[in-house]
Amino acid sequence: MNVIRKIEHWGDVHHSKWLDYLRIILGLVIFGKGVSFISDTSVLQNLMTENNVFGFSGALISVAIHIVAFAHLVGGVLITLGLVTRFAVVIQIPILLFAVFFVNLTTGFSMPNSELWLSVIVLLLLIMFWVVGSGPFSVDEGLKHKTGKRYD
Repeated sequence: MNVIRKIEHWGDVHHSKWLDYLRIILGLVIFGKGVSFISDTSVLQNLMTENNVFGFSGALISVAIHIVAFAHLVGGVLITLGLVTRFAVVIQIPILLFAVFFVNLTTGFSMPNSELWLSVIVLLLLIMFWVVGSGPFSVDEGLKHKTGKRYD
């Protein structure tokens, strides 16, 4: 536990302000991916059926798609706002690992496979924000420095 606190402290101290803009863009990309999953579940369902790694049936695949879409929608908003960023990032990392290694990698590591490249970049950014945290332009930072004055 002490190592995790040291990593969090290092990330809080060494966070540049330009990383906040990158965090906001990352959150919007993840949110947009969640919207695309909700809007067209048949494409994703066909993709997961083709790459049937764990032997899931159609009903389980449908449930998994809805869970992933919900996690992307909520996680994208939380990452964009900078609210419980590290928690939101930790929830997204297993989803992206699955996307990289089981879904996108089966189509090949080539230039036209833009979904793989996007998944790898998003995964690396999630790992980075897991270390550096939310930054100075975030709800987390605002809550941390809240003075306690009441304006009733």
